[in-house]
Amino acid sequence: MDKILVTGANGQLGNELRDIDRSGKYAGRYGFVFTDVAELDITDRAAAVAFAESERPAWIVNAAAYTAVDKAEADARRAELLNAGAVGNLVAAAEAVGAGFVQVSTDYVFDGRIPADRHALTEDDPVGPCSVYGTTKRQGEELALAYPRSFVVRTAWLYSTYGNNFVKTMLRLGAERPELGVVADQWGTPTYAADLAAVILRMIAVTDGEVPGRADGLFGLYHYTDGGVATWCDFAREIMRLGGRKCEVRGITTAEFGAAAPRPAWSVLSKDKIRNAFGVEVPDWHDSLARCIQAL
Repeated sequence: MDKILVTGANGQLGNELRDIDRSGKYAGRYGFVFTDVAELDITDRAAAVAFAESERPAWIVNAAAYTAVDKAEADARRAELLNAGAVGNLVAAAEAVGAGFVQVSTDYVFDGRIPADRHALTEDDPVGPCSVYGTTKRQGEELALAYPRSFVVRTAWLYSTYGNNFVKTMLRLGAERPELGVVADQWGTPTYAADLAAVILRMIAVTDGEVPGRADGLFGLYHYTDGGVATWCDFAREIMRLGGRKCEVRGITTAEFGAAAPRPAWSVLSKDKIRNAFGVEVPDWHDSLARCIQAL
């Protein structure tokens, strides 16, 4: 039975991967090794390689990252260590044992400007990060893609039943306040981490031959979010509705909100490539949000 080593296992995506393991969907096919900082320091290359050589995973999924976007502006060294240096260490670990590697990236690698034709951004669109977070995540992408047995999966607006995220914050504030201002001039797609976890494991299974003849030439860069387009204001209003909150959500501008790091105005990602390569089904974000709130 092949092993899948997961780093950052205590985060949103890591916990959703744990849930899939517990569900038994891949029982008998994959055994999971879940690690976070207590089990493996991914900023230590020697430790990462030694751990891989001990466990001999067939795949390494890096669900760890420095995700504090505003804090990263004043903490660039730490952000680079986790979002780039650690990726290089895990690539070295994967290479040492011939494992496949999955790196999760972000819409922040783009410049965030709204395209004139408002098209969903493809894997071929030029990047141009405008923040420390985006810059360090792009560095991580480059390190991962230099290894021929790697996937890089860009996602956006991730939430789940685990950790701190926009959905849980809105539900809390919606219970505390009668009114809330939420940004209405940034567009993207809310993405349930459970959906992303399922897609990553499907990519691995397909590459391992689940679909005959589809394993060759699949490695590389992909986008995955849930389906549809929304603003943060749209997202917040749907959270309030599904969560039974009476809080009124009014739209504000990015400038009114204010933040240390620039935010992308356009984070709509095309899923055509990942659909075609892996037969991925992309649920509408409204439906996934309803599943998450029901779980909460």
